[in-house]
Amino acid sequence: MKFPRYIIVLTLFAALALQFSATAQSNSPQTVLEQHQNTAIIPVPRTDWATNRQTLVLRRAKDHPGNYDLEFIGDSITEGWEGNGRNIWHEYYGNRKAINMGVSGDRTQHVLWRFENGQLDDIKAKAAVVMIGTNNSWDNTEAEILDGVTAIVNQIRQRQPDTKIILLGIFPRGQTFNVARGKLLQVNQALARLDDGKNIFYIDIGPQLIENNGSISESMMKDYLHPGEAGYKIWADAMELKLKEILGN
Repeated sequence: MKFPRYIIVLTLFAALALQFSATAQSNSPQTVLEQHQNTAIIPVPRTDWATNRQTLVLRRAKDHPGNYDLEFIGDSITEGWEGNGRNIWHEYYGNRKAINMGVSGDRTQHVLWRFENGQLDDIKAKAAVVMIGTNNSWDNTEAEILDGVTAIVNQIRQRQPDTKIILLGIFPRGQTFNVARGKLLQVNQALARLDDGKNIFYIDIGPQLIENNGSISESMMKDYLHPGEAGYKIWADAMELKLKEILGN
């Protein structure tokens, strides 16, 4: 059975139209947006080697509720107050009630998950010290990292409205100049804008952690990422004046 030529032409035209419509829909702004979600602001738990530490800091807050002078929130650099920074911690915070909520390897999305799972629910701190974002530098853009850190700051403000926030600029990483450092410097420029002089105070000690030629020495950061005792001393000194103002001592 032969079909008239015009029917064949119409059938081909209809098939091409359907194909064009499907292609247009697959490239629609909504689909592209769904494919490029900012992972830095989507809360997720740790499911790797750090689950024990994640559980520990969650239990630490729930098992010891109440009022605190200080809460430290962050990743391995914050956790390091219990390692390379333990002597400085004892010197500066031994006579203050402080709690360490640092989890090695954490990214902004992991901190947000801990907030959703009770990290701050039973704690009331006068000041929160936030240092987070370096682990996002490989997978997220500058804008995404900024959004992640900003989300953490906003969550603290919502969950602990009376808590003052000391927001640290993300530390430099790598022995010499590199792409990750440049990315973090751009993020820090924007983070500095969160300082409102009333509830959020931005402090950047990055320039004190590098040498005159821009390199990082092993004496400051043995692995060019985590501070040694000298780095934690610089960190503590940089916050002390503001902490005395907040804590009233």
